[in-house]
Amino acid sequence: MNAIEVTGVTQRFGDRIIFRDVSFSVTTGEVFVILGGSGCGKSTLLNQLIGLLSPSAGTISVLGHTITGPSATAEQHAMQREIGVMFQSGALFGSMTLLENVMLPLEMFTDLPRDGREAVARMKLGLVGLGHASALMPAEISGGMAKRAGIARAMAMDPPLLFLDEPSAGLDPVTSAEIDRLILSLRDDLGTTFVLVTHELASILAIADRCVMLDRNAFPDGGGVIAEGDPKQLRDESTHPMVRAFFRREIPQ
Repeated sequence: MNAIEVTGVTQRFGDRIIFRDVSFSVTTGEVFVILGGSGCGKSTLLNQLIGLLSPSAGTISVLGHTITGPSATAEQHAMQREIGVMFQSGALFGSMTLLENVMLPLEMFTDLPRDGREAVARMKLGLVGLGHASALMPAEISGGMAKRAGIARAMAMDPPLLFLDEPSAGLDPVTSAEIDRLILSLRDDLGTTFVLVTHELASILAIADRCVMLDRNAFPDGGGVIAEGDPKQLRDESTHPMVRAFFRREIPQ
């Protein structure tokens, strides 16, 4: 079963085509990466997948919910209860402790009593290695800890599908490797499906089962998909100049 099906998706803003005819699937239980250079539409595509942006054309199905078309709004609301999202900065509320941040989805979407919400939130913080930091405020923690806390909050409702926006951006290599290891352990231990948006080459090669690569100049009139598959195979075998340049850190000829 596929967790996500994307078929013929196009996004326009006025006369500008961000990308067109994007199609791919994400298999349940895999780590799937959306990659590409700056300005190629990675975050735009993510916003479509989580129901924050309706595509100009095409269809998107997430966990069996078709979130485009006439019933999009109802399907988006149902889907959003079954996914977790970590935004690029972690997006923690600065006036709340880490524990309170992780408890927030439970307060919004469940009838658990406070002690039950606290128990779940502490467990999620423990899963990401922050069990000792539940009382800290976001201003008191490092960037890597903020990313992990964001992942813990995204996991609060036990979603089968997690979306992570640039989970390693701005982190030192050691902390980035820790985030990569955390993602793989959650995939292996819990069976969670991950969709990541990133341009961090080391992380892509370390954790991705498959990827789709966007390029803003894929077509004469705008962007689109230029490659899909195992990133290691794309690195070693692709003849597309932009794919080769990305994976080999070269200036395209």
